[in-house]
Amino acid sequence: MANPISTIESYLSSLRQAILAVPTTKIREIIDLILSARKADKQMFLFGNGGSAATASHFACDLAKGTIVPGKRRFRVISLCDQIPVMTAWANDADYSEIFVEQLRNIMNAGDLVIGITSSGNSPNVVKALKYAKVFRAQTVALTGFQGGKVKEIVDHCLIVPSSTVQIIEDVHLALGHAISIQLHATIKAEAIKRQNVRRAKSEVFPIQNILQDLPLVVEPAEGIKTTKL
Repeated sequence: MANPISTIESYLSSLRQAILAVPTTKIREIIDLILSARKADKQMFLFGNGGSAATASHFACDLAKGTIVPGKRRFRVISLCDQIPVMTAWANDADYSEIFVEQLRNIMNAGDLVIGITSSGNSPNVVKALKYAKVFRAQTVALTGFQGGKVKEIVDHCLIVPSSTVQIIEDVHLALGHAISIQLHATIKAEAIKRQNVRRAKSEVFPIQNILQDLPLVVEPAEGIKTTKL
């Protein structure tokens, strides 16, 4: 029987290697896409199956709540995995491959950000939803593993976890969701602080402008004072 501690240590070592091997350029691309969607007031949709469904909902929760900075625009994000009645209705009445794409048909608009999560890259319902999103001009992202699967050839941006172990891939996807959410919150907070500092600096350096704004545009000369036309 294998030493259980040895098995765990081996797993954690593999997980560490996979995390360190994730291309940071792809992470940067996804962060930029999410920030762009927020700036343009676009919606974001996440979805997946099994562990990836849990990650989609977890990531959506972190984006919706964990990135809030008072007074700043929030993310408009939805996990399609949380719509249980709609999902089961389509799975029962049509086919399981329709559970995400049919939701997108109801609420997705061109320019929205659509993120599919699938370890293999081949989940039929994720593939179908990403194809639909691509055709109707949404921004498309896939989080996957192995060699990227079918979604690699569909989406605009594909982040592939370099592993062939499903559990490792799912763990890295969840860790990336946390890391990205933390970075987004820091970015939005820094922007808010920068704007506050600029406003404060303007009010301190140019106080006369604030005074002049309250004066009438036309000032009549006082009685007895002659004015000369130039």
